Amino acid sequence: MTTLDPIAGADLEGAARAIAGVARRTPSLACEELSELAGTKVLLKAECLQATGSFKLRGALAKVAALGDRAAAGLVTASAGNHARAVAYAARAKGLGCEVFMPEDAAVSKVAAVERLGAHVHLEGGSVEESVALALASAERTGAAFVHPFDDLDVIAGQGTLGAELLEEVPDVARVIVPLGGGGLSSGVGIALRRARVDVELVGVQARVCAPYLSTLGGAEPAAESISTATIADGIAIKRPGELTLGLVRELVSSVETVSEDEIADAMVFLADRAKLVAEGAGAVGVAALLSGRLEPVDGATVAVVSGGNVDMGLLAGLLRRRETEEGRRVRIFTRVPDRPGGLAELLSLVAGTRANLVSLEHVREAVSLHVRETGVELTLETRGPAHTEEMLAALAAAGYGVTPA
Repeated sequence: MTTLDPIAGADLEGAARAIAGVARRTPSLACEELSELAGTKVLLKAECLQATGSFKLRGALAKVAALGDRAAAGLVTASAGNHARAVAYAARAKGLGCEVFMPEDAAVSKVAAVERLGAHVHLEGGSVEESVALALASAERTGAAFVHPFDDLDVIAGQGTLGAELLEEVPDVARVIVPLGGGGLSSGVGIALRRARVDVELVGVQARVCAPYLSTLGGAEPAAESISTATIADGIAIKRPGELTLGLVRELVSSVETVSEDEIADAMVFLADRAKLVAEGAGAVGVAALLSGRLEPVDGATVAVVSGGNVDMGLLAGLLRRRETEEGRRVRIFTRVPDRPGGLAELLSLVAGTRANLVSLEHVREAVSLHVRETGVELTLETRGPAHTEEMLAALAAAGYGVTPA
């Protein structure tokens, strides 16, 4: 098979029929603030609003439709989360049994989401690759149909429906930015662009800590054991691309960008705060690349695919608090109050008078130097920013409170 055979053979039309009425046609949303920061017109293809929270539903539905009667014995798959959820959703829609192998360290929220859809989850394997091997062995034993998370032409065709949609939604598209993991999404979108015979740049984005495509695009394949999968963007933490997707990525992807963990985190916060979209780490890497300033402006529109929104809410809340701290809107201070009735109330009344918001309070009576008639307190406070914080601290100092950062 030559590299170009899959491009000609992918059944995008059949995939479009397969997803109709089940998968959502997600919007391409203009983002003026991101456009200003990136210096180029930007829209967000919001696959985080997909029925299962990610683009993976497209490929799962396309594969199940292509299997036909071969799916009667049930489905088996492997995934860190989003593909598993998509296959489980497709299986339930068709009344099929479903077994899912997920890595042992898969996010608890993603495991729970798959189980809620009725799939039987096996937490086995130290990586997605190991879980895939276990799922394949299960398929051989049981006769169930195996659904690969990315290295399958029917799955790729399903992901290609996203590319076909954005071509209709954004007539002046000049560049598409996609997360790059196993290569299914980039391959599908690339095939759709090639079929439409449009001159559109396709940029893949990876987490810097696990970036096998940096060398594979040049021809040399890295050793899998040399690639880390420890990243906030766990949805694209793949040690190596598939045999099929590797050739397609080399043929279709124009360039690859990498982004740091901090850049991914900042992009997740930006999307939540400024675009009002919840994105997981893998879904935010395209926006991270734009915010980095390393992508040159283009004539026409840039579409960044926000590929998924299945993020642990505790993680997102922590990132939002981290941003508030960095911007001086969340502070933690230590001070002392008289150990007598009303002593703490006086301090809190003064804080309230400055219009700062008390988030938490903790008494500290050990490991600090305290007078016999005083107690220490640590306050976590929300303010409007550094200037407001300084006003609050000045008011505390004027009232005789000695304040230090906690």
